[in-house]
Amino acid sequence: MKKWKKIIPAVLSACLLAGCGVAKEDESVYRVSMVAGTGGINDQSFNQLSWEGLQRFGEHSGADVGVLESKQASDYLTNIDRATDTYSDLVWALGYSLADSMLTIAKMNPDINFAIVDFGFDESPHNVTGVVFRAQESSFLVGYIAGMTTRTDKVGYVGPMKSFLNDQFQYGYIGGVAYAAHVRGREIEVQSQFTESYSDAAKAKAIANKMYSNGCDIIFHSAGGAGYGVIESAKENGKYVIGVDTDQSYLAPDNVLTSGMKNVDIAVDLVSTMAMEGEEIGGQTYSYGLKEGCVGIPAENPLMDPEVYEKAMEIQEMIIQGELVPPSSEETYQAFLEGL
Repeated sequence: MKKWKKIIPAVLSACLLAGCGVAKEDESVYRVSMVAGTGGINDQSFNQLSWEGLQRFGEHSGADVGVLESKQASDYLTNIDRATDTYSDLVWALGYSLADSMLTIAKMNPDINFAIVDFGFDESPHNVTGVVFRAQESSFLVGYIAGMTTRTDKVGYVGPMKSFLNDQFQYGYIGGVAYAAHVRGREIEVQSQFTESYSDAAKAKAIANKMYSNGCDIIFHSAGGAGYGVIESAKENGKYVIGVDTDQSYLAPDNVLTSGMKNVDIAVDLVSTMAMEGEEIGGQTYSYGLKEGCVGIPAENPLMDPEVYEKAMEIQEMIIQGELVPPSSEETYQAFLEGL
């Protein structure tokens, strides 16, 4: 396996910036490229996990893998186009914000497979694959845990910006809090605010500081790299925080209560393998959740009450069996409340 970012970054970057093509050294070697969003592949979250999944795919398959990072949104179209110039067999785009750019390039390259994480088209072209996650399922679990753990009856949510995708996190979470409040027979307030960025950790920290000072003792963030600020605030204020995408307890072992995990790496590895083995993955969207093992919470949660964890696992099984459907939007949240 070759990882372009580490092996030929100077040569590749020079050619790509100049707009020239890169000859494929061996036509028999499968090549997969990935275009990351502005959060960067070291965000300890979504982008990094996706890249780790692609690297793992390269290690067990022998495929060449590489990544192009985007400094700003205007880089998306150029980087996806550059990825096709490297003679890639499959090009990944990370995040719904890259959807329009990817679709434009995909239509220009009908012989290349394209896949996008966190987005699905109503009518996908034959060479485009959507990969979405039922993030509301893991968010519901951490919301339930927050609601069962809070001592102030005030918890917070810090998101990046309003969107159909982030609604899954927000309403899944507040749905879980509402479920816990119903179980406990009390009212629990949820304070929500958005950073309007996946990278502005300073703003996220300021928001979290205000929430903690307003009485919240637990905050769940789904703000990608900006979430660092929420975690830092939790450490400084001696409060709980709930991580996202990966098990973020290593960032603050005394403060990360649990994490709403979205195992993007598993899905990237799986879909890349399917494509390499010749399966027709295009023209459709794959949906992954608790049932597929692609979302959930960590197995080890030392700061959590064991009884709360045990009950959360019972709720997880209810979701898998279809006995409980977490809300994923304001509309489904209101319907969920009516059913409590």
